[in-house]
Amino acid sequence: MGSAFVDIGFGKSAYLSVDDIIAQCDEKNIENMITTEQDIMVQVYKEPINTKGPKVTMDISLPGKLLVYMPFSSNVGISKNIEDRQEYDRLKNIVAKLKKDIPGGIIVRTEAEVATEADLESEIKYLTRLWMSIVERFNNSKPMSLVHKDLGVVFQTIRDYFSDEVVLMHIDSQKELKDVMDFVKIMSPEFLDRIVLYESKTPIFKAYGIAEEIDRLRSKKAKLHSCGYLIIQEAESLCAIDVNSGKFTAKSSQEDTAAITNLEAAEEIARQLRLRNIGGIIVIDFIDMRKASNRQKVLEKLREATKGDKAKIKIWPITKLGLIEMTRERKRESLFSLLSDTCPVCHGLGLVLSKESVFINVCDEIEQLKIGGFEGKIKIKLSSDIVEYFMERKSRLKELFNTEFDIKANSEIQREEYQIIF
Repeated sequence: MGSAFVDIGFGKSAYLSVDDIIAQCDEKNIENMITTEQDIMVQVYKEPINTKGPKVTMDISLPGKLLVYMPFSSNVGISKNIEDRQEYDRLKNIVAKLKKDIPGGIIVRTEAEVATEADLESEIKYLTRLWMSIVERFNNSKPMSLVHKDLGVVFQTIRDYFSDEVVLMHIDSQKELKDVMDFVKIMSPEFLDRIVLYESKTPIFKAYGIAEEIDRLRSKKAKLHSCGYLIIQEAESLCAIDVNSGKFTAKSSQEDTAAITNLEAAEEIARQLRLRNIGGIIVIDFIDMRKASNRQKVLEKLREATKGDKAKIKIWPITKLGLIEMTRERKRESLFSLLSDTCPVCHGLGLVLSKESVFINVCDEIEQLKIGGFEGKIKIKLSSDIVEYFMERKSRLKELFNTEFDIKANSEIQREEYQIIF
């Protein structure tokens, strides 16, 4: 397999690919690169998803607000999102200077655009000191110990998203506010006045409509402004998205209806993928369009709308069947998986047996009991929502089995379950 399984004390073994091993030589045979019972330092870069354990790497990377420091690399990289050539060259020259005194590789993040040399130097010093403290903890720790933990969700948000575009940040906890202020004093002191304590009695998620948005994200259906809608269905191996025009009709032609709906859908799909954190293979079934120019517009709109996504995305051209195939980097479970548990009734199928199917199952079981010689009145206990269906067919049951039936509802019985008592 060209891989190893590493016990990190998590319960599930972590998966370590041969490409993620730091070896002392150019050896490519994994058995000569690491050995059983060897203590190694690894970093989790992909959380466990469903039945799969986490993925780990020995090629450690430490992200800051402006830079990413890679102790075992020698590369210097600049974010592709920095398109200004002069700014690109400026940052490259600054990092080349910094690297003379620092072992390891450096990647310049998009947030570093317009950052001063002093800012970059301060951050790389912080990241190298952090790395030295991690190495020291590793050397003094027992196997399967946590030697470093990334920032919590609030601090990750500040590190990755707190920029000039953010006008205000509301925090509804005094303790969290103090911790954030201390963090921002070090990372971006110019933004301190934008952090404010939220003091209203209305819960913060309700006040900003976030609670309602989360409820909407649990639905498979996402509405478009034009009255069209998306159907988003997540499976273990891929996510399928179907675009529908709904009641929307363009005045000119059916082709225009399809094109307008698809263009709007492309933007909303990019938004939904980020909000729901959907990753892996994604297949989108847009409404059929005859004109190649319209198909190209939709493809370009989708690429443009996904540009600002932090996850790596690859999009392929529209197929002959009008489908767009794309991949989105998946580092952790989707929001849908985090907010939901498998239904104990349908076990994740999304469907339960029809009332007629339950009726047939009950009749089959009574038939078998009758063959076994059981006689007398029969009591049937059923789920509350199915009792009426059986009551309407009580005479049919009497005709089939030539006996009296007592049909009762029981709130503790699930939809597909029943009890037959002689």
